[in-house]
Amino acid sequence: MRVPRLIVAAACVALALVACAEAPGGDSAPTAVASAPTDVALLADRLDSVDAAVAQWRTASSLAAAQTAAETAANLVVGPNGPGYGDRDGDGMIGGESAAGILPGLDGIPAGLATPLANNRCVVSDVLGGDWTDPASEWNKMLSAIDSWRPANNTMPSLASHPMRIVGWATFTLASDSLAEAQEYAGHAKLHVDVAVRALTC
Repeated sequence: MRVPRLIVAAACVALALVACAEAPGGDSAPTAVASAPTDVALLADRLDSVDAAVAQWRTASSLAAAQTAAETAANLVVGPNGPGYGDRDGDGMIGGESAAGILPGLDGIPAGLATPLANNRCVVSDVLGGDWTDPASEWNKMLSAIDSWRPANNTMPSLASHPMRIVGWATFTLASDSLAEAQEYAGHAKLHVDVAVRALTC
């Protein structure tokens, strides 16, 4: 399920501004004033990018391709100041480079694309998964859950933030030596992308 384009379109149209500017000679003519993308549109676009990475991960024809896509998905979530950001698969390139992640950085900077939507109870519950007054503590929850995870002990449900769970499944993919296993993990990640998308229209 890709992020519905109607979410982005509706959000942008609702806040589009049109001003009347004075044309030469005193005539009034409508002049379009470009408005910045809305917070909802920015997060929707990022989730669309994560969804695309997960789709590549899920249908990859090689383990290396799956791991590259998993790296992209994880980096798009954590952002440049989040845990593990960078060349996670060791191929010399950084997939999912961005100025900010979905969630805040380890020290709260950058704030994260979901932060301005903290008035949406579903975004708080399913995307942020906490109040983020202590970003390092929030990230430590994820790192602890990832460290404790085993195939017979799935710790991902302990994380309220579904984007964090995507990072978890990406991490397991990067540690795997099986394409079938990596694709299975991508299936789990897809479920969490879908939950995050639904939070935008709660």
